[in-house]
Amino acid sequence: MTSRRRVGIVGFGKLGKYLFDIMKDREDFQIVFVWNRTTSALEGHVPPDLILTDLSQFAERNADLIVEVAHPCISEMYGADFLAKADYFVGSPTALANQNVETTLRNAATKHGMYIPSGALWGGHDIQKMGDRGTLQALKITMTKHPECFRLESPLKEANANVTEKTVLYDGPVRQLCPLAPNNVNTMAAACLMAQNLGFDRVQGSIVADPGARDYHLIEIEVTGPGDASQGKCFTVSTTRKSPAGEKAVTSTATFVSFFSSVLRARNQGPGVHLC
Repeated sequence: MTSRRRVGIVGFGKLGKYLFDIMKDREDFQIVFVWNRTTSALEGHVPPDLILTDLSQFAERNADLIVEVAHPCISEMYGADFLAKADYFVGSPTALANQNVETTLRNAATKHGMYIPSGALWGGHDIQKMGDRGTLQALKITMTKHPECFRLESPLKEANANVTEKTVLYDGPVRQLCPLAPNNVNTMAAACLMAQNLGFDRVQGSIVADPGARDYHLIEIEVTGPGDASQGKCFTVSTTRKSPAGEKAVTSTATFVSFFSSVLRARNQGPGVHLC
């Protein structure tokens, strides 16, 4: 029988609430704390004894898996401390676009595992295998959403506000994109971590605002592998993922289910960084 995991949930937005509701009555999980920036969001939904008001006191709850679904800054502030005590599930991997944060957390994952959810990254393990062997030549991810589904920082925020037709808002290295769209491009960040021979600087990301994309999110992945790309004689894979999404939804409905499946797989892989 699978042992019961003692879980701490950091963040209680739509995804955090979804995870709490689905895990609270399962026999394979025991929720030991829930933290949110505003405690009022937890009241009436989370039992008072599970509410953690000071995240720096997380170790007192003895979690063996900490699930972050709050904001990239959590990994910067607490990620290494979490990894010293438990497995850490990074729900906002855009945090690792900061080279210092990525290096710190990789170095900290020597006793426990750091788990990266695949999210909308179709074929992530195949990308990881190519990245590990150094045979991955190029990787590009294009994400198309309705303009109201993006949560962007300047200057992309202003560019998105004026969109009246299908518009490419950004096309370039993922490292520069992550701080501009920290809530929208976690799939791209996960890809960068798996494509370790390319990383955040050489994986290309493109976000497209499309007023016609009212009911779905579109993720297109283009992989280039061994061979001579200049002669068109190389290994290539292209995938398109069309996922239903509600109006103004940052995360598609299918991604919620995928995310929980990733939490289920976040165990028994030992130290290091793992796609789940």
